[in-house]
Amino acid sequence: MPAVTHPDLTLLDRLPGVGLGDTVRPVKQLVDAPRGYEGEGFPVRRAFAGVDLRDLDPFVHMDQMGEVEYAAGEPKGTPWHPHRGFETVTYLIDGVFDHHDSHGGGGSITNGDTQWMTAGSGLLHIETPPEWLVQQGGLFHGVQLWVNLPRDAKWNPPAYQDIRSGAVGLATSADAGALVRVIAGTVGTTRGPGSTYTPITLVHATVEAGARLDVPWQADHNALVYVLSGHGTVGEEERPVRTGHLAVLGAGDVVTVHGAARQDSRTPALDVLVLGGRPIREPVAWAGPFVMNTKAEVLQAQEDFMKGRLGTVPSVHGAPTRMRSTP
Repeated sequence: MPAVTHPDLTLLDRLPGVGLGDTVRPVKQLVDAPRGYEGEGFPVRRAFAGVDLRDLDPFVHMDQMGEVEYAAGEPKGTPWHPHRGFETVTYLIDGVFDHHDSHGGGGSITNGDTQWMTAGSGLLHIETPPEWLVQQGGLFHGVQLWVNLPRDAKWNPPAYQDIRSGAVGLATSADAGALVRVIAGTVGTTRGPGSTYTPITLVHATVEAGARLDVPWQADHNALVYVLSGHGTVGEEERPVRTGHLAVLGAGDVVTVHGAARQDSRTPALDVLVLGGRPIREPVAWAGPFVMNTKAEVLQAQEDFMKGRLGTVPSVHGAPTRMRSTP
């Protein structure tokens, strides 16, 4: 799991441990993400399945894509499809993924890069492995997170952020046993490069075997811990977690994660996403690729898509042009 590494964690800014008066967030729900398939058939874990949207707000959906070792000819992506009313955040841990959209955004991302697409008033986009990867195969592993937009931002023009791995903020735990990559938000004194409409924090942490990570967390934000790989515990009560588990946390101002002292040889450390944000607390009407406030707005989005009002497929060399209709 390459993403971003650092040769000497002791040189990074250290996050504080739990201080006097701090409250470690307890685990209020623990779920095991079911497996499924997305796009043209690449495997995913549905990280938020079975969790109340009120506990996820401002997020609505997250997939762990892979981890899969493709043989030659097997890599898959998604055909052209529409979005309106939210943002997609694609964080690629291993492999290569190409993105193109009808608003002019796009490019390739690889180990530790992030594509942050604000659909806003609506666009079309496509995500595919590059042709050379399809031909030779290879490892593919990443995460796609859907971030809701507040009512007053749902009709903003589409936007695109190309966040390279070198821009990610880096910190370490108090015991220097964890590498903390801050993609968005601020943790301690370390800020991530992602620009957000709704205040959120998105962190990828690698916690070595036996190490403890205490992440200071804003009290008015919710908090979730998703296990990408490895074994460990979450919370002061040390609830056991493993690959594919999502811990929904209660109130507090510190998120605590421990790496198990013994890990599998294939996953020598505990890798987690720690994420949360300030809840929007607005009605959510969600159907397929549209996340709006009312059913009427969703129906309007579907009509706008069918009538070509969300954009047209651009002429991109080598990009498939097959459209996918909405559910």
